Amino acid sequence: MDQFTLNLLFVGASFALYIGIAIWARAGSTSEFYAAGRGVHPITNGMATAADWMSAASFISMAGLLAFGGYATSSYLMGWTGGYVLLALLLAPYLRKFGKFTVPEFIGDRFYSPTARMVAVAALIIASITYVIGQMTGVGVAFSRFLEVDNTTGLLIGAAIVFFYAVLGGMKGVTYTQVAQYCVLITAYTIPAIFISLQLTGNPLPWLGLFGEHSASGAPLLARLDDVVTDLGFNEYTLQDGTPSAVINMVLFTLSLMIGTAGLPHVIIRFFTVPRVADARWSAGWALVFIALLYLTAPAVGAMARLNLIDTVYPNGVAEEPIEYEARPDWMRNWEVTGLLGFEDKNGDGRIQWYNDRNAEFQASVADRGWEGSELTVNNDILVLANPEIAQLPGWVIGLVAAGGLAAALSTAAGLLLAISSSVSHDLFKGQLTPNMSEKAELRVARGSMAVAIAVATYLGLNPPGFAAQTVALAFGLAASSIFPALMMGIFFKRINNYGAVAGMLTGLIFTLVYIFMHKGWFFIPGTNQFPDTIQGSLLGIQSTAIGSVGAVLNFIVAYFVSNATEEPPQDIQDLVESIRIPKGAGAAAADH
Repeated sequence: MDQFTLNLLFVGASFALYIGIAIWARAGSTSEFYAAGRGVHPITNGMATAADWMSAASFISMAGLLAFGGYATSSYLMGWTGGYVLLALLLAPYLRKFGKFTVPEFIGDRFYSPTARMVAVAALIIASITYVIGQMTGVGVAFSRFLEVDNTTGLLIGAAIVFFYAVLGGMKGVTYTQVAQYCVLITAYTIPAIFISLQLTGNPLPWLGLFGEHSASGAPLLARLDDVVTDLGFNEYTLQDGTPSAVINMVLFTLSLMIGTAGLPHVIIRFFTVPRVADARWSAGWALVFIALLYLTAPAVGAMARLNLIDTVYPNGVAEEPIEYEARPDWMRNWEVTGLLGFEDKNGDGRIQWYNDRNAEFQASVADRGWEGSELTVNNDILVLANPEIAQLPGWVIGLVAAGGLAAALSTAAGLLLAISSSVSHDLFKGQLTPNMSEKAELRVARGSMAVAIAVATYLGLNPPGFAAQTVALAFGLAASSIFPALMMGIFFKRINNYGAVAGMLTGLIFTLVYIFMHKGWFFIPGTNQFPDTIQGSLLGIQSTAIGSVGAVLNFIVAYFVSNATEEPPQDIQDLVESIRIPKGAGAAAADH
């Protein structure tokens, strides 16, 4: 059976499974649409949360980041997993006890302010739309490679699948579909990793193989990798940049990812689906276990893929001549078609030179070889998807990886779109515009909002802003600087009032947006019809990806001082905060909304 047919079978079977689950789990009420009837088991919810969280960025991009960035990119691992510790300890059980459907609803009721609720809706939509662009674009890329259709067709197919199970089933359908998607994606991720770990180290457990012995050389795998990358002019894979600026940015970026994770609404609403308060905490714990299965494997996948890629270009060792272009393996030919891998013969010798030509010292050392610059370009995102082909694994493994990549992108896209539609229907229409709306009418609006959100996300996936690929961290920065502080203060600080909450959220949100746009040079220049390309400067050398944590601190500070300069919250609100934090009576408080 040819590879295309295998890919079609695996992807088609997974899509049939998702559609079948959606029909079985059709939502018949607003409680089922928004919170799956609050009847999801903690283990099931933990698995669905893991799928909701592990997006195309986790499945496709993270190992590529680690492969080419080494130790310096370990912030992604620490930040994204650390966020779940914050969720389990500081947010999930208290938000579940409050018994609401959406994050903006909690903020609006806690701070007794429709304005606070609308600011939260705005922050949620901006962060979620930013995040969903990458998911929908990733769907198109995966389809175009594995099913041999153009990017537009692939994206439209993916949008149709999400439309069917998300609009029909709401949170109930999405929950059980995400359980299936988790099983698909974790299987697709770990099976190739096990094969590759066996090939390179003889150890079937990738996370142990990473610290094991490289079979071909007899040296520790990481030491072998350090040797070959430095022989090509790159930094050591395990090198830590100890400069103050690098350390500060690493700490701030890790913190931004942590509190951004804890503040992302599509993750938080998953904890509204369990029966009891204790189940919310258990759900976060189980989600961390399920996420760890992939996140423990990702560093090994990244390191081993980098080594395999170098060995492909330099099959006789980096001291020898690289491979001839015409003799390149089939996997390189396949990925060249997508434009994510390319070759430019700069010196006309017909061989693929790949090294760090930005390293002036190394550039001088290879001049006698006649090399005139690195000739291979490799997009980070292809490594996980190409790994089975690089390692010459069976065709069914490649088909499984295709289904896994699509499952990761679709599961997160569905969660984000559900968070957006819930805020529009429940917080904007039901909460503000038409408060007397019947449950049946609200359900219709919820489904209509979901359909519109999918249409917008599809359009943005087809026509992404030029900076979309650069701003994955923007969603985390926005959630970290606006939503997370409001939730924390709403739960743990009785003195924070409506004025402080609104002022804090607006300060954090606006500061983070303006800083990122200034740092990236995205401000429009009037009269020129263009955006400047140069970076406009930074605050104390802080990168735009790390600024969300600073925005969060400003949010806390402004909210504190504004609240203390104005009147205290009403006594019933202070009593409400006390009731959220005290376990007594949790069962009653956790009743259905």
